Amino acid sequence: MSPRRLFRLIAIAEAITWTLLIVGMILKYGTKTTELGVSIGGALHGFVFLVYGATVLLIGINQRWSVGTILIGLVSAVVPYATIPFDVWAHRTGRLDGAWRREAGSDPRDQRVLDRTTRWLVRHPVLLLVVGGFAVVAVFTALLVVGSPVPKA
Repeated sequence: MSPRRLFRLIAIAEAITWTLLIVGMILKYGTKTTELGVSIGGALHGFVFLVYGATVLLIGINQRWSVGTILIGLVSAVVPYATIPFDVWAHRTGRLDGAWRREAGSDPRDQRVLDRTTRWLVRHPVLLLVVGGFAVVAVFTALLVVGSPVPKA
């Protein structure tokens, strides 16, 4: 799967989970019928939000995005549905062009630890999924333990 395709898939998933969360909030606060939608939609959205963040970091490093572009990509997940326009912009500006960088080239940035680590992980996709999945699950679990970002009334 190319960086472009992976990014689009995760950006769309993040937008879909926004919809689930918003519908859950309408059911909870608008119709006062159930809190189940917020519980399920919120958990799914939180998990996919973290996956999106990890994907932005991975692809941002692979595609050599500037720190500013990576930060804008991360912030786009905070605004409902903003991952879609960010994806469109990144595609149109060529920021998603190219394949995974698996080997070092002549660019001096290829000698940085972060770039070497990313290339190594990209060359071992199963390990990348395991390590990335473990990291997302660990952060997700820690956030569940900490509790809701919105204090209960």
